[in-house]
Amino acid sequence: MQDQTPARTAGPTDIKDDMVRREAKKATVWIGIASLFALAVMLAQPIMVIIGGIVLAAMIDGGQRLIRRFAPWMPRGLRITVVLVAVFAFLVWLVIFAGGQIAAQAAQLPTVIEAQLVRLTALAQRHGITMQDVNLQQIASQVLGSVGQVTRALGGIFGGFTTGFLIFILSIYFVLEPDLYRRGVGWMLPEDSRDRWEGTAQRMGKALRMLLFGRLLGMIVEGVATWALLAWWGVPMAALLGLLTGLLAFLPNIGAPISGLLMILVGFSVGTETGLFCIAVYVTVQTVDGNIIVPMVARRTVDLAPALVLGAQLVFGLLFGILGLMLADPIVAMIKIALERQAEKNDAHRASI
Repeated sequence: MQDQTPARTAGPTDIKDDMVRREAKKATVWIGIASLFALAVMLAQPIMVIIGGIVLAAMIDGGQRLIRRFAPWMPRGLRITVVLVAVFAFLVWLVIFAGGQIAAQAAQLPTVIEAQLVRLTALAQRHGITMQDVNLQQIASQVLGSVGQVTRALGGIFGGFTTGFLIFILSIYFVLEPDLYRRGVGWMLPEDSRDRWEGTAQRMGKALRMLLFGRLLGMIVEGVATWALLAWWGVPMAALLGLLTGLLAFLPNIGAPISGLLMILVGFSVGTETGLFCIAVYVTVQTVDGNIIVPMVARRTVDLAPALVLGAQLVFGLLFGILGLMLADPIVAMIKIALERQAEKNDAHRASI
């Protein structure tokens, strides 16, 4: 019996040319990569929250490791609890005992800064620096608005309760069972890459702990020293300026000039001597932090070029907001370690050939 099956013909989607098929596969790969980047941009906020949880977990883990040096007999879970309770107690103290004074000073800060900006523009005019067709009061208001954006960003750190709560919960999960999540990521990698991933993750964790330890140490030193010196001289709003200096110290390259400018403006609102003293305090505190604390920590962590960190802060701040600005250098540190590990693998491969 003759087979009545019709002969198959090529359809409009059939690709017979091997070169076209090969190029189509390449195009699919590139489209997939572009789609992943687009998805990462769309999910920027959740990604930053997860990275923030990892960074906070590294800080908590660093605290419990420090306690282990003095009390090795304590279980790891108890050490983590001690760190969390200490942080919570500090926040409660800050709100109850210092909150009223700092809030009162914060209400005075915009008025003082605006008055100083108007005085500076008037001084410039007296020395022949004229600005025609420009409303000086409007300039002062715009500059003050920029300062207000900084203070609102700092307030957003405390005011974003939902984001902060999610970061806190994620950090607890990460710090309680770090091996579980590290093995989970390794399980998704090719089998021959899992050992290298373990080494990379261990090195990233150590670098993050040292980087954040140095950052916290610098925040404490700068904040306390600024508050103590300004209070000793009788500078107004010393507590607020010390708090802002300590918080802004978490943002390298960007935070110090902002806090220094605020300090100097408040100082000159009292008098020339007080303003010069504020300049001396700023230079002294930044010199101690830059020449003692930073090099001490940098020897044991990732050596990041200042221009690289500043560029990353600008890019991540623009793309991801305040969280991106805060997490820029930890992210750059992790990327650098991953690239170094890949370079070591490439060197080992070339040496084995």
